Amino acid sequence: MTELPRIPTGLGEIAEHYDALLCDVWGVVHNGRMAFTAAVEALRQFRQSGGVVVMLTNAPRPSSQIPAQFEMLGVPDNCWDDIITSGDATRAMLAQYAPGPAFKLGPPKDDPLYEGLPIRFSPLEEAKLISCTGLDDDKRDTPEDYDDVLRAAVKHRLPMICANPDKVVHYGDRLIYCAGALAEKYAALGGEVFFGGKPHEPIYKLARASIDKKTGQKIEAGRILAIGDGLPTDVAGANGQGLDCLFITGGIHGAQIADGDLAQQAGNILNQHGQKARYAQTRLHW
Repeated sequence: MTELPRIPTGLGEIAEHYDALLCDVWGVVHNGRMAFTAAVEALRQFRQSGGVVVMLTNAPRPSSQIPAQFEMLGVPDNCWDDIITSGDATRAMLAQYAPGPAFKLGPPKDDPLYEGLPIRFSPLEEAKLISCTGLDDDKRDTPEDYDDVLRAAVKHRLPMICANPDKVVHYGDRLIYCAGALAEKYAALGGEVFFGGKPHEPIYKLARASIDKKTGQKIEAGRILAIGDGLPTDVAGANGQGLDCLFITGGIHGAQIADGDLAQQAGNILNQHGQKARYAQTRLHW
């Protein structure tokens, strides 16, 4: 029988076991429109108790862009110590392909990803790779709208660097597609895809280095808690890195969690995805 996650009364009940948190952002701290007050307070309390909080997001932008977004959404700067993005990890990968040329797939809002990189862009027919940050219009587009482009790219045997492994995220009360959905389709068509964000290694290397720098010592994996709502990203990444995980069930997978015994319901969906989590909560709170 699969071991069920423990349901703590709140983060405060288990905080003493950890020196640092790797906390997902979308679906845990905010929903794209507003911050979750209880989650913000839980992170603030953890820091006040002496812990380090690193926000770990698959946003396809440099971390320097995130504090301004946090301010607009009501996420205060006293609830985190550092921010590491998939964009940070992706920039390092793109630099290895410089000068390209690259075919850019994604909206203008993600262009800060490329600032300072010696990458030039070209039409698909002249490109040596695809840099994918998302759908051109994530409010209206679906992955099927990109079938022709992706099929053409496969014919040209272009590798894709995907800046955001997330397939969908909550925007308010609805789900919108992300770059990971295009990457999934591209891989299904036979294309080669590389990722920097969760659940893949590059973003965790950056995060662990940040924790060690903030604490002034090397923090063992057993003293780091990963918090997230995405099974194929947050939870899978925590499992792959040997980290304890707090699975937030009310996020992206909320519709799949029925009423009743939360431990059993969370255990069922974790088992379905071949994942495990030491703890589960509906929403992050202290």
